[in-house]
Amino acid sequence: MRTARLAVVVTVSALALAGCGFGGKGSSSGGGASQGGATTLDLLVPSYSDATKANWQKIISGFQAKNKDIKVNLEVQSWDNINDVVRTKVQSDKSPDVLNIYAYSGFARDGLLYPAADVASPSTISDFQESFKQNASVGGTMMAFPFIASTRTLFYNKELLAKAGVSAPPKTWDELLADAKKVNALGGGVYGYGMPLGNEEAQAETSLWTFGNGGSWTDGKKITVNTPQNLEAVQFMQRMVQEKATQPNPGASDRTPMLNVFIQGKIAMAAGLPPILGQIKQKNPKLAYGTAPIPTKTGEPVTLGVADHLMAFKKDGSKKAAITKFVDYFFSKDVYSTWVDAEGFLPTTKSGAQQLSSKAELKDFLISLPTAKFYPSSNEAWSATQGALQSLIGQIAQGKSPKSVLDAVQAKADAAS
Repeated sequence: MRTARLAVVVTVSALALAGCGFGGKGSSSGGGASQGGATTLDLLVPSYSDATKANWQKIISGFQAKNKDIKVNLEVQSWDNINDVVRTKVQSDKSPDVLNIYAYSGFARDGLLYPAADVASPSTISDFQESFKQNASVGGTMMAFPFIASTRTLFYNKELLAKAGVSAPPKTWDELLADAKKVNALGGGVYGYGMPLGNEEAQAETSLWTFGNGGSWTDGKKITVNTPQNLEAVQFMQRMVQEKATQPNPGASDRTPMLNVFIQGKIAMAAGLPPILGQIKQKNPKLAYGTAPIPTKTGEPVTLGVADHLMAFKKDGSKKAAITKFVDYFFSKDVYSTWVDAEGFLPTTKSGAQQLSSKAELKDFLISLPTAKFYPSSNEAWSATQGALQSLIGQIAQGKSPKSVLDAVQAKADAAS
């Protein structure tokens, strides 16, 4: 399962493709609008798991049984290859009719995509979680469909917290600091909070803290790193380290090995993604753990969300009706929730969340969906900003001033703007 792909910007994004000058006008229909009297839709998707192709084939079979005048041609590519495939298709005016990938905004700005409302019913549009709709919009217009979601929640070790005299998982930063210090005080190689500030995904950990203080990485137009809200959050992160509430040397700790230590029962609390549920079952099924909302300054829930997207290319406009039927079918409650559950992700629709609400292990993830905030990945300077956060934010664990670190990241963002 390639769930980690949700957490990073894919190597060649739509922005990069647009920057190469591939847009400007809709490409002509590749393969023709109809074939033997039937409209043919070309669907290009990445492989999330070994079962992705079979899962899509079930969807297509059900759709075609109800829409005998529409044929769907499925093409599945690996995440390693799909960006090159998309690049080649767009360059040669053979873009797919429907594409599932991470980035969409470059295609939208080049006028290649249908607005979502043009190829979906109002009921389908209204079913998406509002925060995910906003993340799929450019200039206030929804240009893609939030396809699958991933959010973070707090994983906690029930036995370690109980040994430390903590009766419930923390809701606020102050509670997190106090509880984590109690666990560290137990000794014996156990630690209160896992804070991964190494290169792998430091921007994600930092975002949980800045978002948890009402901060953001953008003002809607430009990247904003060294704001008062972000600074206060990073200062508290440093306090967690200095008051010995974390694992040793968090500035050099990457997310994956840190979470392995949590799974082994040596860290009491850490932010994690849905795949951790399966990893615990596989690596340490006897671990007594729970999940809870990410602690924030005030206790008001917020989380980091990431979503892949489904988008429809306009081309010559002849397949609009067929695309609309396909989109409405795919995002219908039973069809969509079955696909999402089979691939091990979270739904971006309200009905999908309701459909999966009986799965106890997903409870806190599903609850977090409406509170999700996102990276400003459509901003051209975000890639440089993310890289700077990954390489520099760990310095706060060595005692460097949070303000000087954020100022340095801001300088990288400004240079890329």
